[in-house]
Amino acid sequence: MAERTREMRGVRPLVLDIEGMSCTSCAQRVKKALSSREGVREAEVDFPSHRAKVVVEGAVAMEELLKAVEEAGYRARLAEVGEVAVKTYRVEGMSCTSCAQRVKRALEKVEGVQEAEVSFASGEARVVLQEEVPDEVLAHAVEDAGYRLLWEEEEDAEERYLRQERRRLIAAWVLTGPAAVLMVMRMFFGISLVPVAIVPWLDLAIAGIVVLALGWPVVKSTWYAFRHLSFTMDSLIGIGALASLSTGVLRQVGVDIEDFSLVGAMILSIHLIGNYLKLVATGRASQAIRRLLELGAKVAHRIREDGQIEDVPVQALRKGDLVLVRPGEKIPSDGVIVEGHTAVDESIATGESVPADRGPGDQVIGATVNQQGAITVRIEKVGKETFLAQVARMVQEAQASKVPIQEFADRVTAVFVPVVLSISAATFVVWLLLPEALGEVMRWAAGFLPWVDPSRGVVSMALFAAIATLVIACPCALGLATPTALMVGMGLGAEHGILIRSGKAIQIAQSVQDVVFDKTGTLTEGKPRVVGVWAPGGEEELARLLWAVESASEHPLARAVCAWAEERGAGGAQAQGVEAVPGKGVRGVVGGSVVLAGRQEWLEEEGVATEGFAGEAEAAYGRGETVVWVAQDGRLVGLVSLADTLKPSSKEAVEALKELGIRCIMLTGDNERAARAIASQVGIDEVRARLLPQDKIGVIRELQAQGRVVAMVGDGINDAPALTQADVGIAIGTGTDIAIESADITLVSENMLGVPRAIGLSRATFRKIRQNLFWAFFYNVIAIPIAVLGLLHPVVAEIAMAASSVNVVTNSLRLRRARL
Repeated sequence: MAERTREMRGVRPLVLDIEGMSCTSCAQRVKKALSSREGVREAEVDFPSHRAKVVVEGAVAMEELLKAVEEAGYRARLAEVGEVAVKTYRVEGMSCTSCAQRVKRALEKVEGVQEAEVSFASGEARVVLQEEVPDEVLAHAVEDAGYRLLWEEEEDAEERYLRQERRRLIAAWVLTGPAAVLMVMRMFFGISLVPVAIVPWLDLAIAGIVVLALGWPVVKSTWYAFRHLSFTMDSLIGIGALASLSTGVLRQVGVDIEDFSLVGAMILSIHLIGNYLKLVATGRASQAIRRLLELGAKVAHRIREDGQIEDVPVQALRKGDLVLVRPGEKIPSDGVIVEGHTAVDESIATGESVPADRGPGDQVIGATVNQQGAITVRIEKVGKETFLAQVARMVQEAQASKVPIQEFADRVTAVFVPVVLSISAATFVVWLLLPEALGEVMRWAAGFLPWVDPSRGVVSMALFAAIATLVIACPCALGLATPTALMVGMGLGAEHGILIRSGKAIQIAQSVQDVVFDKTGTLTEGKPRVVGVWAPGGEEELARLLWAVESASEHPLARAVCAWAEERGAGGAQAQGVEAVPGKGVRGVVGGSVVLAGRQEWLEEEGVATEGFAGEAEAAYGRGETVVWVAQDGRLVGLVSLADTLKPSSKEAVEALKELGIRCIMLTGDNERAARAIASQVGIDEVRARLLPQDKIGVIRELQAQGRVVAMVGDGINDAPALTQADVGIAIGTGTDIAIESADITLVSENMLGVPRAIGLSRATFRKIRQNLFWAFFYNVIAIPIAVLGLLHPVVAEIAMAASSVNVVTNSLRLRRARL
């Protein structure tokens, strides 16, 4: 491997593509190898996606990580480094490895290039970019060095690996298939189309090519397993195939033993079928991410400074560009509408089929469809900053994470393989010691099992049973049971606007007993309006004071008050020293006077007498309205009441949760009457009102102390602590970034039905996991004793093992039919 000239510094994540893994035991071995390297803080390896996420600190040479994976018996290459882009190019004109080194040096001199790897054998250059570098710049640098750089869309590594395995599979069966047919004709019909004298040599030659050449990855994995005493599922297949092959060799050198060499070739060939089907199926499981990214627009109508429109690739867009989006076209990237009104089909992002009305100032998401009028959009996010790219990254990270039940399955698998090796060895010894006792079982089964032959020699029968035990016990299904279901479940969630940040969250969500809702912005629209005003000094003066202290706030109540104040011409008032008091109100100095606006209790704590408007306030509270009290220099000067509207989906969501047997609770900082008025509309019986952010945490801890599993649903900054405290935090995607970052599950849309859908998805996913684990264990418990008794042909055992693995994956894929 070429010496790396640069090193990765600081603490950052690396993502590696891993080739050659065939099971979760392989993933555990890769994880162990990476974790052993100095500077690696943590490593997680996901078998279904064939990716490793490594967090490194300090100076870590990439070659050390790649070497660690290679020494473990696998292949790795850099897929992504945090926000760093990785591109692959074709290079023409190279005639030797020195040319490749020259191209490498030329590329690494380009500003923005962190690293370049150039292979003379493949004619490819792989470039790691710290920042965006145009392809033309890289091509010019290579041209100056005397070569030619060709750029095109990078070939998908997964597709390439799939084609490689398909070719290996076809080649194996081209050799094994005819030989297997000839073997069956000789065994069952006494017909031999090939001279008997050359049959053993022919079988041995075919088996040697299939096992040692086409099955080399399995053989190499087996060698590394013995070298490191860390066995994987491939180890059982490799040992069984090599043991079968060795019988043919021993037979040819004069040892009196039955020739099972062709059985070894068939074991490997059937294993390749199962492995290929697993790759196809797990590839389908991860297609949700690719579909999201592939659905983006390809061309954008960019508006130049002179007003002319030019068509450019979406990749050429930059922040601040203005683009025209005509009816029926996809919005090219995330941005904000600056001109025009339309309805946007956002189903790709939110899962909602009803188009959303959008106009000037509204945010729009790339790849969503403009359905009506032409609009002008200012681009605000490009590349990896876009919504779809972030969703893809979030889902990939979640799929690569592990859940407690998966960790349990991994521990079982780690113990299971050595145990099976021991059982197989014990089977061989017992058959040698007690051939007569076990022979009785053979003679009984010979009447209905065509492959049972009581006339076999003792050593041959011992090998027959031991090999079958090795093959049938391969716990591939056990290793696939959890990760494939998680991949499908999380992908399905992403398609419906449910983004799950970790595997742990989806496991806990299935057990949720209580769902705690925030009120404003969660159950309600969060867009209240002023419906009542009491101002002895005049509404204009009250509006001036409120605008001054509330205009800097993003709180929904503050925005509603400011909108009301603007209508009364109060937009120019200024305040100094504005201070927001969480859960209570806001304080500021306006024209030399101290102004307070907030809850009645807070004003009373500050020494303000509130009796003057008690009657008006009581009437507003009775209607479920929120009241903002206003004082100037310690004297009450007025109040405004606001009413919020319920989200259309809130009542239906609460009803759906109750049908799932979940208790619903509402927590709010609003007054008791306003809270209960909203709660009665949605059907929530338990309400906790007048709560500060820390009080919400206290309520959740109180429920958890009772042994309840609690989910918190919120959207605001003040909900972030409670979202973190809850067993499962569910954030409304239209809420604040802090709330979203604090949550375990994010709902892209405001549709509250996403809450029961998320919990329903979790339950459906874990039903599949439990089914998969049951059948994986049941299969092994039944099959191993049959193999030990010599009643299972090694080829039949391999077919059953492959079928078991494929069954687990296809059962997981059926999760896509779940109705959310």
